[in-house]
Amino acid sequence: LPLVNGYEFLLSFTFITVLMYVIYEVITSKKNAGGVVMLLNALLILAIILLMPQQIGQTAPLMPALKSPWLTVHVITAAVAYSAFTLAAGIAIIQLRHAVKEEDTFIYRITASGFAMLSTSIVLGAVWAEQVWGSYWTWDPKETWALVTWIIYAIYLHLHRQRDWRGNKARILIVAGFILVLFTFFGVNYLLPGLHSYA
Repeated sequence: LPLVNGYEFLLSFTFITVLMYVIYEVITSKKNAGGVVMLLNALLILAIILLMPQQIGQTAPLMPALKSPWLTVHVITAAVAYSAFTLAAGIAIIQLRHAVKEEDTFIYRITASGFAMLSTSIVLGAVWAEQVWGSYWTWDPKETWALVTWIIYAIYLHLHRQRDWRGNKARILIVAGFILVLFTFFGVNYLLPGLHSYA
């Protein structure tokens, strides 16, 4: 799988998002979120073109720290988590205007799945970091913002059980979580360089 640099990660991330959306459409027979999800994907691809033109089609030797079987598992779980959060955000954006209760249930389920994958990615990354850098957690900007993102989705999953936190409040929290996902990827890479600057 192409997962060595930011370009390859985003390409995989957008592909997985489309695949998840197709599965969503088959399961629910609903096509209402397709435009928003595809717009989000198009914006991600535009970001690749504008922010990473030097990485497009380029392959470079892996840094020694990346030459590990942990790379594939850590990055795939992150890509699946980000894709789930993208799909949830796309549906939540539509739901802000045209609420359907069953869709909120699907948003909850896809977010819970993404949360499980993000949790797995963070734990695997910590184990890998201990092997490479001798510490499970270094408060690297990517680690820190991944944790902030994890906390936002944990809050959503917790509050979802409370009646007064359903509907648009919950949907806005899902969209806010997705904005954090984008910042964790783009903002950290370009504004707060650290050990993950190659991603």
